[in-house]
Formats: sequence, structure tokens, C-alpha cells
Amino acid sequence: MKNPRALRMLVTTTATLALLAACASSQAPAPTTTTATTAPTGPMSFFISSTGSGKGADLGGLAGADALCQRLANSVFTTGGSSVKTWRAYLSTPPAFASGTTPAVAAINARDRIGAGPWFNAKGMLIARDLAHLHNGNNLSKDTALDERGNVVKGRGDTPNEHDILTGSRADGTAFAPQTDTTCKSWTSSTEGSAIVGHHDRVGPLPENWAKSWNFSHQSAGCSQEALVRTGGSGRLYCFATN
Repeated sequence: MKNPRALRMLVTTTATLALLAACASSQAPAPTTTTATTAPTGPMSFFISSTGSGKGADLGGLAGADALCQRLANSVFTTGGSSVKTWRAYLSTPPAFASGTTPAVAAINARDRIGAGPWFNAKGMLIARDLAHLHNGNNLSKDTALDERGNVVKGRGDTPNEHDILTGSRADGTAFAPQTDTTCKSWTSSTEGSAIVGHHDRVGPLPENWAKSWNFSHQSAGCSQEALVRTGGSGRLYCFATN
């Protein structure tokens, strides 16, 4: 017959081990640490104008185009928001050579008119961190290049197609040489001339870089409202807050 004391010690040890195992299994698992990456957000400082001038590419010059951007921004934010910002149209104008007693006129580059960034759309999504990012690797697309009220602008495949946005600019945001009209006479003509446009939806008839450029895709068929519509636009502008 086994030793009763040894038997009691064995039973006690077994019970203790079972209790410890039960406690261990009931403990909550150790928390895990995860790192979330949050995209930057901010108040609206970029939009595509919901309308043009109604006179084709005659915007009343740069001043008229800027006034259109400011008016549309003010229509959305009446106090404490975009109304306190200064808005500029993303448009270039070419230089002019000296002629007779008329002095030369320097070019105006779209990239020099719009501040330093960052820029966010009407839903707070980042469009570009700065000028370098805007002109190389920005977040512009049909889903992000919204109008001042946060609406998607119709693009290629929609009816009507309105993806042509007036810019008069090269891919780096600078003006063209003056020999060929690329700005409908510095945004004052609704008849003669032509203007450089970009595709806000980054889509064109061919899978080539020019067709995917947001600011330098092709020239318009003319400067009238009808010509802009026929090319695939409606006279809309890119508007940026400078502050």
C-alpha cells in the first residue's frame, strides 16, 4: 500500500498545476501595437471652377479669371473659410517682344501665381504638397479634381465630356514662346486663337503622356464657347489658394 502522505502531496501538486493552467488560459492576450498611416487633410485650397466665363476663353484676362475663382470660393465659404483666402487661376500668358516704342512684356507663369502649397480639395484630400509635387507626382485625378462644392467634373466617357481645363501652360507650369497663340490672346479672345488645355481626369484617346497630362495635353479648336465644347471642355479653370 502506498504512503498516504506521499499520495496527498501528489494530489495537491496536481491540483495546483491545473489551477495555474486555468488561470493562464483565462488571461487576456497581450495587446498588439499597430501603426496607422493617416493621409494629411486640410481646408479647401484647390478646385476646378464649376463654370467658365460663358464667353469661351475670353476670361477678361488674368484679372477676370482670378475674380471668377474668388467669386466661386466665396460662394461656398462666407465666413472664416475660403473667403479669407486669395484665389488665383492656374493660367500662364506668353511674353511679348518689343516693337517700335512698345516695350517688351515678360511672360507670366501659372506656377508663379498660386502660392507654395500644400493644396487640398473640397473634401480635404491632399492634391499636392508643394510646387514640385504639383508638377511631378501630384494626386490629381477625376476622383480628386473636384469643383468648389465637392462635385466630380465630367470626363472622357461622360456626356458631355468636360475634361479640358484651360491652362496655357507647359508641363512645368511655365508659359510658351509668343510665336504661337496658346492663351487665346492672353485670355481675352472668344473668336480667333487657341489655348492649351490639360485633362483633369488624366485620360485621352491614346495611352500617351500628353493625353494623361493635367495641364498640358493639347490645343483647343478655337477660343469660342462652341470651339471649347467641341474639343472636350467648357471653359473651366483650375483655382488655387495662394495662402
